[in-house]
Amino acid sequence: MKIFAKIANSMYFMAAISLILLSLWIMGWSLYQPFMAIRSFSLSINILLDSVGAIVISIAVLDLSKYLIEEEVYRNKELRSPSEARKTVTKLFVITSIAAGMEGLVYIFKAGNKDLTLLVYPGLLILLSSISIVCLGIYQKLSISVETIDQDINLKY
Repeated sequence: MKIFAKIANSMYFMAAISLILLSLWIMGWSLYQPFMAIRSFSLSINILLDSVGAIVISIAVLDLSKYLIEEEVYRNKELRSPSEARKTVTKLFVITSIAAGMEGLVYIFKAGNKDLTLLVYPGLLILLSSISIVCLGIYQKLSISVETIDQDINLKY
């Protein structure tokens, strides 16, 4: 079983390193595009919004790789308590919700410049991002209640 755990940790580590490299590549591209547009005197708001969107995505990817290294490589997954699992789920939800909300904001500005009828889709993205945060709050409330009940039961025995 230890061999499988080492193989799994190695794969998580390789995936995290790959995500870090891709995140840096996306970040580099998002800085390169406006720079080249400035040099050719063709900088537009759309190029800047594309760069902002790419930076938001690269940060979300970087956070995901950080999670993989912290939670899956360095920590022993067998020793997790319910509160640690709740904190891990919270991290992932927050990363995803913030990235989705930021992308929605970027797309609202893009749609506002092109066609106002396109504002529905980024608006839905922001709405769903907000709903996911509300769902996270409900999950937090329920899981803390269960942890408290579990601790009370353990103290009685």
